[in-house]
Order: sequence, then C-alpha cells, then structure tokens
Amino acid sequence: MKNLTTLAASVAVALSLSSGANAQSFGDCASANKVTFDGSIVDAAIATPELSTLVDLVVAAGLADTLATTENITVFAPTNDAFAALPMELVDVVVGNTDLLTAVLTYHVTAGAPDPRRLSSTLAQRKDTLQGQSVYFGRAGGSALVNNAAVNCTGVKTDNGTVWVIDSVLLPAL
Repeated sequence: MKNLTTLAASVAVALSLSSGANAQSFGDCASANKVTFDGSIVDAAIATPELSTLVDLVVAAGLADTLATTENITVFAPTNDAFAALPMELVDVVVGNTDLLTAVLTYHVTAGAPDPRRLSSTLAQRKDTLQGQSVYFGRAGGSALVNNAAVNCTGVKTDNGTVWVIDSVLLPAL
C-alpha cells in the first residue's frame, strides 16, 4: 500500500467531517470539497476504521483486487454503523451466500464519477451500478442522497476512483 499514513490522515479528515456537531454532516454539501490522496479505493477503505466491516465483506466476496484496480469507479461506502443497523437475519443470509454478498456490494459501485454534491431536489438522477441495477441520486431536506442513504459530501478521490461514505447499506432488489 502506498503512503498509508497519508491515506489514513486523508480518510480520517473526510470521515471526521461527518461526525462532529459543528462540522459538515452527511448531506451538508454547500462548501464540501473532495479530499485527494495517493492509493486505491481499497487502500482508502483499509486505512479507515469506520469502514472495516465493508473491507471484511469485500475481502470475503473476493472483490478487493477488482475494486483496487478497476479505473474510474465510484464506491458508495457504508459505515460500520450502517451495517450494524441491518437485521441480523439479513446479514446472516447475505454473508452466507457469496453470490448475494457480491450483488449487494457491487450495487454500491458505479462507473464514472457521479458527484452527489451537485444534485437536483428530487431523486430523478439515475446511475447504473456494477451489479446491474440502478441507484438514484437527489436531495431531500438539504441532504444529498443515493437511494435513501445520506451521503457524506466530502468525497475521497483515489488513484482509481472516488469514495463517498454513506450512512446506510444500499440493498438491490433480489
């Protein structure tokens, strides 16, 4: 991993913007900027303790190499709290089935670089995911959303794409 210290610092800055009461919150995008650092999307996730569940699942599904090397992708990365909010029965079923796990994880990945900070007021903008179904972008109550998940509006630009931290797990129709 290249420059892990820089990665950790950059991702920590981006995530800290979503957690403090007087800091930028999920969806407060008026003055948000992208944070840039040297490393892949996977490197960024590994360096971020708040994304450890996502990293574990990506490794379990065998997607780490794909997400580290595929160029020009965007990952909407659910936090550990987002995964913890799922019903345990659902987690058990998905984690126990590699095909389902892959479908859920690739539903969080799009080609290109959609920017949730530049959205209209409705959920009308659509983007296909690597899983094959679409996610929808918009704004509600001042928050940037992907489907119904609030987006931390400080994107992390990596060597092969962008990471946007979200507060919920996106679930495709299966």
